[in-house]
Amino acid sequence: MTEAQEQKAIFDWTLAVRSTYPELKLLYHIPNGGRRDKVEAAHLKAQGVKKGVPDLCLPVARDRYHGLYIELKTETGRARPEQRWWLEELMNQGYYATVCHGWQAAVDTLEWYLRL
Repeated sequence: MTEAQEQKAIFDWTLAVRSTYPELKLLYHIPNGGRRDKVEAAHLKAQGVKKGVPDLCLPVARDRYHGLYIELKTETGRARPEQRWWLEELMNQGYYATVCHGWQAAVDTLEWYLRL
């Protein structure tokens, strides 16, 4: 599966379990990735888009965390240094931030987090 397909599978799952986890209505994708021409990339950078920001955010506090961020990768994907930097910085600010390889790992993380 591509990363986009993995991400769609996560959001399909959220619709199926929304009655169990109503907080999932707040889960959203941060569209930082993708291919863009140089002009579009310059406009987005000027508007505040930053390299490495995680793909998914669940702005729901649990236990000692302010919210959850997930950097989604395919089963064989690897986080880039700027992505790892963001995850570390977000953890330092009180968020749970992690890399998930594949949609099922992301679902497992979301369920774990929401049960805290």
